Amino acid sequence: MANGVKIADPGPLGLAGFGITTCILSLINAGVLDAAAMGVVLGLALAYGGGAQLLAGMWEFRKGNTFGATAFTSYGAFWISFYFIVKAEPAAGVAWYLLFFGILTFYLWIGSFYLNKALFYVFLTLWITFLFLALGDFGVGGFKQIGGWIGEICGLLALYTSAAVVINTTAGRQILPVGSPIKQPTQEKAA
Repeated sequence: MANGVKIADPGPLGLAGFGITTCILSLINAGVLDAAAMGVVLGLALAYGGGAQLLAGMWEFRKGNTFGATAFTSYGAFWISFYFIVKAEPAAGVAWYLLFFGILTFYLWIGSFYLNKALFYVFLTLWITFLFLALGDFGVGGFKQIGGWIGEICGLLALYTSAAVVINTTAGRQILPVGSPIKQPTQEKAA
Protein backbone atom coordinates (compact mmCIF):
# COMPACT_ATOMS: atom_id res chain seq x y z
CA MET A 1 0.00 0.00 0.00
CA ALA A 2 1.46 3.34 -1.06
CA ASN A 3 0.34 6.45 0.85
CA GLY A 4 -2.73 4.62 2.17
CA VAL A 5 -3.95 3.75 -1.33
CA LYS A 6 -4.25 0.06 -2.08
CA ILE A 7 -3.08 -0.93 -5.55
CA ALA A 8 -4.26 -4.19 -7.08
CA ASP A 9 -1.61 -6.58 -8.33
CA PRO A 10 -0.85 -5.56 -11.94
CA GLY A 11 1.04 -8.81 -12.58
CA PRO A 12 -1.87 -10.84 -13.95
CA LEU A 13 -2.69 -8.10 -16.47
CA GLY A 14 0.92 -7.92 -17.65
CA LEU A 15 1.20 -11.69 -17.87
CA ALA A 16 -2.06 -11.99 -19.83
CA GLY A 17 -1.03 -9.27 -22.29
CA PHE A 18 2.33 -10.94 -22.72
CA GLY A 19 0.88 -14.46 -22.92
CA ILE A 20 -1.78 -13.87 -25.56
CA THR A 21 0.46 -11.76 -27.80
CA THR A 22 3.29 -14.28 -27.47
CA CYS A 23 0.99 -17.22 -28.23
CA ILE A 24 -0.32 -15.71 -31.47
CA LEU A 25 3.15 -14.65 -32.72
CA SER A 26 4.59 -18.03 -31.73
CA LEU A 27 1.95 -19.85 -33.77
CA ILE A 28 3.18 -17.87 -36.79
CA ASN A 29 6.85 -18.58 -35.97
CA ALA A 30 6.08 -22.29 -35.49
CA GLY A 31 4.34 -22.42 -38.87
CA VAL A 32 0.88 -23.20 -37.48
CA LEU A 33 -0.61 -19.87 -38.58
CA ASP A 34 0.14 -18.21 -41.90
CA ALA A 35 2.22 -15.03 -41.85
CA ALA A 36 -0.96 -13.23 -42.98
CA ALA A 37 -2.04 -13.41 -39.32
CA MET A 38 0.69 -10.87 -38.45
CA GLY A 39 -1.96 -8.12 -38.49
CA VAL A 40 -3.53 -9.71 -35.40
CA VAL A 41 -0.13 -9.76 -33.69
CA LEU A 42 0.49 -6.12 -34.56
CA GLY A 43 -2.85 -5.07 -33.05
CA LEU A 44 -2.08 -7.05 -29.91
CA ALA A 45 1.49 -5.71 -29.86
CA LEU A 46 0.24 -2.14 -29.57
CA ALA A 47 -2.82 -2.56 -27.38
CA TYR A 48 -2.41 -5.58 -25.13
CA GLY A 49 1.12 -6.93 -25.27
CA GLY A 50 2.51 -3.40 -25.47
CA GLY A 51 0.03 -1.02 -23.87
CA ALA A 52 -1.38 -3.18 -21.09
CA GLN A 53 2.08 -4.48 -20.15
CA LEU A 54 3.55 -1.00 -20.12
CA LEU A 55 0.77 0.12 -17.78
CA ALA A 56 1.33 -2.96 -15.60
CA GLY A 57 5.01 -2.05 -15.42
CA MET A 58 4.21 1.48 -14.29
CA TRP A 59 1.90 0.15 -11.58
CA GLU A 60 4.66 -2.25 -10.47
CA PHE A 61 6.94 0.81 -10.07
CA ARG A 62 4.23 2.37 -7.89
CA LYS A 63 4.10 -0.78 -5.78
CA GLY A 64 7.89 -0.78 -5.39
CA ASN A 65 8.37 -4.06 -7.28
CA THR A 66 11.64 -3.59 -9.18
CA PHE A 67 11.44 -6.99 -10.90
CA GLY A 68 7.85 -6.56 -12.10
CA ALA A 69 8.43 -2.95 -13.12
CA THR A 70 11.51 -3.85 -15.17
CA ALA A 71 9.96 -6.94 -16.75
CA PHE A 72 6.55 -5.55 -17.70
CA THR A 73 7.86 -2.18 -18.84
CA SER A 74 10.60 -3.81 -20.91
CA TYR A 75 8.34 -6.35 -22.60
CA GLY A 76 5.61 -3.75 -23.10
CA ALA A 77 8.22 -1.63 -24.88
CA PHE A 78 9.36 -4.75 -26.76
CA TRP A 79 5.89 -5.27 -28.21
CA ILE A 80 5.44 -1.61 -29.11
CA SER A 81 8.84 -1.54 -30.81
CA PHE A 82 8.03 -4.87 -32.49
CA TYR A 83 5.00 -3.20 -34.07
CA PHE A 84 7.16 -0.44 -35.57
CA ILE A 85 9.93 -2.84 -36.61
CA VAL A 86 7.54 -5.11 -38.52
CA LYS A 87 5.90 -2.09 -40.16
CA ALA A 88 9.35 -0.80 -41.26
CA GLU A 89 10.36 -4.24 -42.65
CA PRO A 90 14.08 -3.89 -41.81
CA ALA A 91 16.53 -5.93 -43.86
CA ALA A 92 18.99 -6.26 -40.97
CA GLY A 93 19.24 -5.91 -37.21
CA VAL A 94 16.33 -8.07 -36.06
CA ALA A 95 18.60 -10.91 -34.92
CA TRP A 96 20.54 -8.48 -32.72
CA TYR A 97 17.28 -7.04 -31.36
CA LEU A 98 16.18 -10.53 -30.35
CA LEU A 99 19.61 -11.41 -28.96
CA PHE A 100 19.72 -8.35 -26.68
CA PHE A 101 16.19 -9.01 -25.44
CA GLY A 102 17.47 -12.54 -24.77
CA ILE A 103 20.22 -11.07 -22.58
CA LEU A 104 17.65 -9.01 -20.66
CA THR A 105 15.50 -12.10 -20.28
CA PHE A 106 18.46 -14.17 -19.07
CA TYR A 107 19.12 -11.91 -16.08
CA LEU A 108 15.41 -11.58 -15.35
CA TRP A 109 15.28 -15.39 -15.37
CA ILE A 110 18.02 -15.41 -12.71
CA GLY A 111 15.94 -12.92 -10.70
CA SER A 112 12.94 -15.25 -11.03
CA PHE A 113 14.79 -17.87 -8.96
CA TYR A 114 13.58 -15.86 -5.94
CA LEU A 115 9.96 -15.65 -7.05
CA ASN A 116 7.79 -18.70 -7.82
CA LYS A 117 8.32 -21.71 -10.07
CA ALA A 118 5.64 -20.61 -12.53
CA LEU A 119 7.54 -17.37 -13.24
CA PHE A 120 10.83 -19.28 -13.28
CA TYR A 121 9.49 -21.39 -16.16
CA VAL A 122 7.98 -18.39 -17.98
CA PHE A 123 11.37 -16.66 -18.01
CA LEU A 124 13.32 -19.84 -18.78
CA THR A 125 11.20 -20.60 -21.83
CA LEU A 126 11.24 -16.94 -22.90
CA TRP A 127 15.04 -16.81 -22.69
CA ILE A 128 15.30 -19.97 -24.81
CA THR A 129 12.72 -18.57 -27.25
CA PHE A 130 14.71 -15.38 -27.79
CA LEU A 131 17.90 -17.41 -28.26
CA PHE A 132 16.34 -19.69 -30.89
CA LEU A 133 14.60 -16.84 -32.71
CA ALA A 134 17.84 -14.81 -32.78
CA LEU A 135 19.77 -17.79 -34.12
CA GLY A 136 17.07 -18.32 -36.74
CA ASP A 137 17.35 -14.69 -37.82
CA PHE A 138 21.14 -15.06 -37.93
CA GLY A 139 20.49 -17.78 -40.55
CA VAL A 140 20.60 -21.03 -38.57
CA GLY A 141 18.06 -23.25 -40.30
CA GLY A 142 14.95 -24.46 -38.44
CA PHE A 143 15.66 -22.47 -35.29
CA LYS A 144 12.86 -19.95 -35.86
CA GLN A 145 10.26 -22.73 -35.97
CA ILE A 146 11.66 -24.37 -32.81
CA GLY A 147 11.68 -20.94 -31.16
CA GLY A 148 8.02 -20.61 -32.15
CA TRP A 149 7.09 -23.83 -30.37
CA ILE A 150 9.06 -22.88 -27.24
CA GLY A 151 7.45 -19.42 -27.40
CA GLU A 152 4.03 -21.06 -27.50
CA ILE A 153 4.85 -22.96 -24.30
CA CYS A 154 6.10 -19.69 -22.78
CA GLY A 155 2.90 -17.82 -23.67
CA LEU A 156 0.73 -20.59 -22.25
CA LEU A 157 2.79 -20.63 -19.03
CA ALA A 158 2.32 -16.85 -18.74
CA LEU A 159 -1.45 -17.26 -19.18
CA TYR A 160 -1.51 -20.02 -16.55
CA THR A 161 0.42 -17.83 -14.11
CA SER A 162 -1.94 -14.91 -14.77
CA ALA A 163 -4.95 -17.16 -14.21
CA ALA A 164 -3.44 -18.57 -11.01
CA VAL A 165 -2.96 -15.14 -9.49
CA VAL A 166 -6.44 -13.93 -10.48
CA ILE A 167 -8.22 -17.09 -9.32
CA ASN A 168 -6.16 -17.53 -6.12
CA THR A 169 -6.56 -13.88 -5.15
CA THR A 170 -10.29 -13.89 -5.86
CA ALA A 171 -10.82 -17.17 -3.98
CA GLY A 172 -8.67 -16.06 -1.06
CA ARG A 173 -6.79 -19.36 -1.19
CA GLN A 174 -4.65 -21.39 -3.55
CA ILE A 175 -6.67 -23.04 -6.29
CA LEU A 176 -3.95 -23.14 -8.96
CA PRO A 177 -0.40 -23.74 -7.66
CA VAL A 178 2.50 -21.55 -8.74
CA GLY A 179 5.23 -23.35 -6.76
CA SER A 180 7.75 -22.15 -4.23
CA PRO A 181 10.80 -20.13 -5.22
CA ILE A 182 13.84 -22.05 -6.51
CA LYS A 183 15.93 -20.02 -4.02
CA GLN A 184 14.78 -18.22 -0.93
CA PRO A 185 15.52 -14.49 -0.85
CA THR A 186 17.88 -13.46 1.93
CA GLN A 187 16.47 -11.17 4.57
CA GLU A 188 18.57 -8.20 5.66
CA LYS A 189 19.29 -8.22 9.36
CA ALA A 190 18.22 -5.19 11.36
CA ALA A 191 21.16 -3.26 12.80
